[in-house]
Amino acid sequence: MSRYLFAIWDGGGAVAPELGVARRLIENGHQVRVLADPTLRAQVAAVGATFSPWVRAPHRTSNDPSGDVVKDWEVRTPFEGLRRMRDRLIGGPAELVASETAEQIGDYSPDALMADYFMFGAMIAAQGAGLPVAAVMPNIWALPVRGVPPIAAGFPLAQGVPGRVRDAMLIALVNRVFAKGLPALNQVRDRHGLRPLQSFYDQVLGVDRIFVLSSSTFDYASPFVPANVSYAGPVLDEPQWAVPWVPPWSEDDARPLILVGLSSTFQNQGDLLQRIIDALSTMPVRAVVTTGPMIDPDALTANSNVSVVRAVPHGPIMEKAALVVTHCGHGTALKALAAGVPMVCLPMGRDQDDTAARIVHHGAGVRLAPNASAEKIRRAVAEVLERDSYRLAAAQLSSSITAELASSRLVEELGSLASKPNQPRQRS
Repeated sequence: MSRYLFAIWDGGGAVAPELGVARRLIENGHQVRVLADPTLRAQVAAVGATFSPWVRAPHRTSNDPSGDVVKDWEVRTPFEGLRRMRDRLIGGPAELVASETAEQIGDYSPDALMADYFMFGAMIAAQGAGLPVAAVMPNIWALPVRGVPPIAAGFPLAQGVPGRVRDAMLIALVNRVFAKGLPALNQVRDRHGLRPLQSFYDQVLGVDRIFVLSSSTFDYASPFVPANVSYAGPVLDEPQWAVPWVPPWSEDDARPLILVGLSSTFQNQGDLLQRIIDALSTMPVRAVVTTGPMIDPDALTANSNVSVVRAVPHGPIMEKAALVVTHCGHGTALKALAAGVPMVCLPMGRDQDDTAARIVHHGAGVRLAPNASAEKIRRAVAEVLERDSYRLAAAQLSSSITAELASSRLVEELGSLASKPNQPRQRS
């Protein structure tokens, strides 16, 4: 039995897979303490882990959008969004995160740290204490790497010299954004007895292991990642707040079933949800629209063929669905593909454009802008329902994902990590 300290944040769709890893460790006899936002207390308890809240580090105390750390729906460009992530979540609060993590290490005496890949301060505290460190990436590969467009660009995989030049130029711009956070990050490392870094990303790249909770077949970055990276397959646990749902239609209703799911966090998505509902309300389909915790279902108007609810487990619905309409959050997208269901993609930012680009790359769906009209959404839904190629491509990915999940050694690899002897501190 080993003791693991998890350091995570309330990142919406990232929470269920990260706590899914904790649940798997607990089911295999290990102990887990989770250091997280106070809003995640109930979800942590539901997987059987003990909970400690962030106090000084940035954190959420409610689901109100005003308490969001990054407020990325306010930004106008991807680069502005990256700067906010750097300053408000990853690098800016690193000292506060490190100090609280160090306190937890002293109190809990874990054998290893498992940190969300944004929790640079937690990694620093653990490395300063000589602990083995694993970073978890609950989505596709998100760090700049040669051969792949940088995250947030939403570009397809480069096919020739112009595409590779495009990617190199974008990566240089992204590197420039994050390089400005390096001096402050190195100050934190120095206070914890660690050598300075040459690159901002080296903080996460330099941990013992990085586990990508995605499919290596789906993610076209997988051939280009570093040697300490392992694709563990998607963790498809449902969020703790999802509740059972009873369909309002008869069991012999033959109309195609469509699931609609946008972000579980606030992205100002109410208008897009209404346009999707307007599109589906005019079609010979059945649709269940899940609004998530941030949008009141009663604020939306639908016909009788569209059921609007706050939250239901997506997995059981996807087993019967013909199509998923989604913002391309990684969890929703990989659940759909695991079930062999094609998608209409309406990405709204973050890594969603990049997930959508991979869906289109594999032929498992179509992609629209988030400001698409109800008529454009209706046409896209009709196209994916009518053309077998989308369903066949999704089915092919389903086979690959199923095989990857069957062969995943995530728990075993984490067990090996925790059994490593503590390392001496890296004096600068």
